Amino acid sequence: MRKQSVMEQKKIRLNRYLALCGLGSRRKCDDLIAAGAIRVNGKVMVEMGIRIDPEHDVVDYYNQRIQPQEKHIYLLLNKPLRVVTTASDEKKRKTVLDLINIQERIFPVGRLDFNTTGALLLTTDGKLSYILAHPKFEISKIYRVLLDKRIRPVDLHHFRKGFLLEERKTAPCKAEEIRIIDNSSYMEVELHEGRNRQIRKMFEVLGYQVKKLHRVEFAGLRVDNLKTGEWRQLTFEEIEKLRQLTAAYSAQLSEETREANEKNNHSD
Repeated sequence: MRKQSVMEQKKIRLNRYLALCGLGSRRKCDDLIAAGAIRVNGKVMVEMGIRIDPEHDVVDYYNQRIQPQEKHIYLLLNKPLRVVTTASDEKKRKTVLDLINIQERIFPVGRLDFNTTGALLLTTDGKLSYILAHPKFEISKIYRVLLDKRIRPVDLHHFRKGFLLEERKTAPCKAEEIRIIDNSSYMEVELHEGRNRQIRKMFEVLGYQVKKLHRVEFAGLRVDNLKTGEWRQLTFEEIEKLRQLTAAYSAQLSEETREANEKNNHSD
């Protein structure tokens, strides 16, 4: 009786298990169960509220075995001024990790300059971090920029068409003047590249100085409701959107890794 009691304690509801596997909310997983899309140990399950042993039972989703995804931490920080986006700093300056009071080893996704504020994702998920930070995957980033003067219409055209920066043409990007502050342009710029200090350098090439730079959005994540220096955990829905956003790139990355391994094996 005691052994059976321990086994029963280890069981969890099937819809919870499916949610842990990344198939959606528990309500959505109930719909999958009702539709006959789930098998446990080879048997179709349509009964609501069924409990399974996650260590021993085999669960299939449309004949594909599924298992819980590795648990990771995903945090969104509204980075303040004069904070470096590194795990440590040789100059003993404050880092973004100094702002986050958790024990787990977590890393920022990409970088924001010392004097740039705004949306910064931090995570323990190395694969997702690599995809989101790598320029070739063209993840969207939206900035608010205060210039030292009014922008000329022709320069908006340059942003939208692309222009030469450090001997390489920039990709076309969205750029618009959203209002005037003390006879200076307050801009919104959306990039899909990730070059070092790109926003500042683009404006400098065109003859402008950036007085303030704030990233309002990164990969669909906004910091509108976070005060400067505040951070929060991503919601389940936000994490799912990030995984969906990077799913195609993840497959591409796996294929590139496979091809590289095959090439190395053939060259041995």
